[in-house]
Amino acid sequence: MAIVLAPMEGLLDFVLRDILTRVGGIDRCVSEFIRVTNTLLPERAFVRVVPELLTGGCTLTGVPVRPQLLGSDPECLADNAARVAGLGADGVDLNFGCPAKVVNRHGGGAALLQDPELLYKIVSAVRRAVPAHQVVSAKMRLGFHDDRQAEECALALEAGGAGQIVVHARTRADAYRPPAYWGRIADIAAVVRTPLVANGEIWNVQDALACRAESGCQNLMLGRGIVSFPGLAHAIAHAGGAPAQSVQWHSLHPHIAAFWQLVRATLERRQQAGRLKQWLNFLRRHYPQAQVAYDALKAINDVAVIDAWVAGLDGGLA
Repeated sequence: MAIVLAPMEGLLDFVLRDILTRVGGIDRCVSEFIRVTNTLLPERAFVRVVPELLTGGCTLTGVPVRPQLLGSDPECLADNAARVAGLGADGVDLNFGCPAKVVNRHGGGAALLQDPELLYKIVSAVRRAVPAHQVVSAKMRLGFHDDRQAEECALALEAGGAGQIVVHARTRADAYRPPAYWGRIADIAAVVRTPLVANGEIWNVQDALACRAESGCQNLMLGRGIVSFPGLAHAIAHAGGAPAQSVQWHSLHPHIAAFWQLVRATLERRQQAGRLKQWLNFLRRHYPQAQVAYDALKAINDVAVIDAWVAGLDGGLA
């Protein structure tokens, strides 16, 4: 029953991966997508998005991070997959789910779900290029305009050699609007043998249990839910058994401080305040104290002021 941290462009980067895997309960991460067009990217392009490649392909707590590639040219994707696989990751993930218009306009992400034959060509080319001991996985949605080809797309990924398929249980047209159609994952599971991971609209333990029941899929991918409640993976893992160690607001203080230190050390100054406020904006869904913190900082862009706020976390400032 694996719990996987989702790839989310502009949110779940190496900084937040580091922090959330410190909180624990996550078995594997998938990176934000690395766009592949018509060239073989230099190694530094992969390391920029997945700096964990410099530490054995894992976060500092030892959780594997699988780089995700986005593109539509089978041979170009294969060449880049071979290069990133050579940097030591446990495998390569392929993006067939991004709903962004700028990506779809260029034939990438969820747009590829309109062409199952091309899905097959991409996965098979990448599978041939990546050493056999490394996994080639894929993330798909239920479809582009509708979900009528969901099973056909999953079968194409399986035929191409995908060793694992994450299914985000919405179409591109659904975007991120609830609900997620977890029952359609069960329909896909009925026609493929490849292990599936269920994704979409899992905000709490009750959602996780409902998703598992409706999809028949025990493996889950968490995105916005675990950003909002960093203890979610632990809570799901202990559901129905021994109580999980609760991740209270005060126990998040050192993680927020570590997050801010990483942001200050690795991101451009103009991005720093926004990144902390972005996470607080998610955290306030679960923690009333995060609402107070967000209200206090939402108009603040002076990093020195935020430095002082973070330094005072355990002194009652939040």
